[in-house]
Amino acid sequence: MRKIKGLQSWIEGYNEVKTLADEVELAFDFCKDELITEEELDEAYAKAIEAIEALELKNMLREEADQMSCVLKINSGAGGTESQDWASMLMRMYMRWAESNGYKLTVSNLQEGDEAGIKSVTMQVEGDYAYGYLKGENGVHRLVRVSPYNAQGKRMTSFASVFATPLVDDSIEIDINPADYTWDTFRSGGAGGQNVNKVETGVRIRYNYKDPDTGETREILIENTESRSQLDNQENAMRLLRSMLYDMEMKKRMAEQAKVEAGKKKIEWGSQIRSYVFDDRRVKDHRTNFQTSDVNGVMDGKIDGFIKAYLMEFSAQGE
Repeated sequence: MRKIKGLQSWIEGYNEVKTLADEVELAFDFCKDELITEEELDEAYAKAIEAIEALELKNMLREEADQMSCVLKINSGAGGTESQDWASMLMRMYMRWAESNGYKLTVSNLQEGDEAGIKSVTMQVEGDYAYGYLKGENGVHRLVRVSPYNAQGKRMTSFASVFATPLVDDSIEIDINPADYTWDTFRSGGAGGQNVNKVETGVRIRYNYKDPDTGETREILIENTESRSQLDNQENAMRLLRSMLYDMEMKKRMAEQAKVEAGKKKIEWGSQIRSYVFDDRRVKDHRTNFQTSDVNGVMDGKIDGFIKAYLMEFSAQGE
C-alpha cells in the first residue's frame, strides 16, 4: 500500500505539472489574441514554475530514509546562558517550520538551561519526507549578536549543534536483543501536578551496542519523559533507540559510498554549516552560499530556501 501511495503521488504530481503547463500554453495564445492580460499570463507561468520546482525538489529525496519522519536533537555549545538561549531559539525555529509545513511535532526529552534557554532537546517531527527535508540541518549553527546577557553590550558568538536522524517505523527490521539492554525509571520532575513528582514515569534505556565490523561495544543511553505513562515512555524510548541504530547503519553506508566517490565534495556531519548574524541582518549557509537578509523570517521557521538550496546542490551530486 505504501508503494502504491508513493507511485500515486508521482502520477498526481506529473498530472498537475502537465495541466499547468498546458494552461500556460493556452494562456499565451489567449494573450496574443488579447483575450487575457500579460499579468494573467505571468500568473499562470509562475504557478507552473512553482509546481515544477516542487516536483524537482521531491525528486531529490529518493533515498530510503528520506521519506521517513525525523528525530531532531539540538545541543547547546560552550558559552553558558547565551548558547543555551541560542539552542532554544533554534528549537522554536524548527517548531515553527514543522507547524507551517503540516508536520506533527512532539518533544520527547528537554533539559532546561541554568538561567534561560535549554541545554538540549529531542523532538520528533512526524510526516512524509520530514527527514529528507531536515537532513541538511545536521551540523553546527553559529549565532553572532549583541547578547542581552552581556552587560558591556558586546557582540558574542554562540554555537549549537543540530542532529537529524530518520524516525524508524515498524516496517524497518532492526534486531535488538533483549539481553543487551536494561531499563531504569525515574521521576520526570518539573510542572505537571502531583503525579509527575510522585510516580516514576520517566524511563531510561541503556543499550550495549556491539559494532558488527570492529567488535567494539559501547553504551547507548536514551531517556524519555514525554508521557505520564511509563509504558508509553518505554515504547517511545525503544522507538528512538531503533531510529538511532538505523541511523548508525545509514551513516556506515554513507561512509562506504564516500570512499568510492572520493572526488565528490564532502560534508562533515559536525562542521559549521550556517551563520546567523543578527546585527548585519544576514543568515548564510556556508555549504551552498545561499543567504537571506530576512533574519526574523528565518527565526520564525522560514528555512525552505536553505533546505532547497542544499538538496538541489548535494542530492544532485548523487545522480
